[in-house]
Amino acid sequence: MSDIWLLAALVFAAAVLYSSVGHAGASGYLAAMALFGLAPAQMRPAALILNVIVASIGTVRFYRAGCFSWRLFLPFTAASVPLAALGGYLTLPTNVYRPIVGVVLLLSALRLVATNPNPDPAQKRGAPLWAALVCGGGIGLLSGLTGTGGGIFLSPLLLFMRWAETKEAAGVAVAFILANSVAGLVGLMAHSPTLPAGIGLWAVAAALGGLVGSEFGSKHLGNRALRRLLALVLVVAGLKMVLALGAREGAIGVLGAEGVGVTAR
Repeated sequence: MSDIWLLAALVFAAAVLYSSVGHAGASGYLAAMALFGLAPAQMRPAALILNVIVASIGTVRFYRAGCFSWRLFLPFTAASVPLAALGGYLTLPTNVYRPIVGVVLLLSALRLVATNPNPDPAQKRGAPLWAALVCGGGIGLLSGLTGTGGGIFLSPLLLFMRWAETKEAAGVAVAFILANSVAGLVGLMAHSPTLPAGIGLWAVAAALGGLVGSEFGSKHLGNRALRRLLALVLVVAGLKMVLALGAREGAIGVLGAEGVGVTAR
């Protein structure tokens, strides 16, 4: 019982951190559950459920705060979801994809810190439809191959290409994650997974963390603070990939930074 409460505290902390930058925190939940020895078969559905809860709250909060763009969201997501499922059925050796993805995330964090956090709004330009479809599909495939939901790749891309401002990128990313997570959960539920005993308490902790984090991220954090938090999340996720920490064997192949939940084969 004490482990269930300690895990709830870790879930809350992960939800606050990730939701403040427009992410849902699946990697944090997986890492916490792995620390307490949960079986991967229970970790996967539990992390997806927590992901959907936090992403739902973040989507509503960022949307209401005006930090969202349907024009960006729809083409990226339409191309991402089916290719994420396809990528889940393909196989990349763990010792190949972990360091590659980890280095990409660490470089993204460095670029975020080095980039001007308050660019001239006039420099913002919309993403061409073809580019959104191609990039969305590529991120979706990468999501399935690496066990990530894609938001941790989408946010830096939108900022680097000046396709969105900081808060708008966060709002689009969290809705993007929600769509992928729901799709993954639907597929996983077809196999009647077993949920851990503490899922109810953890769901409450995730919801509270999502409310706190998304409130600060969507309304109270400026662009500079939001970028620094996002850089921190990228560093944590990148080191997790490079050092192979925080998840049991096989768990990361199913659900990583913002989990899709499609088992790699």
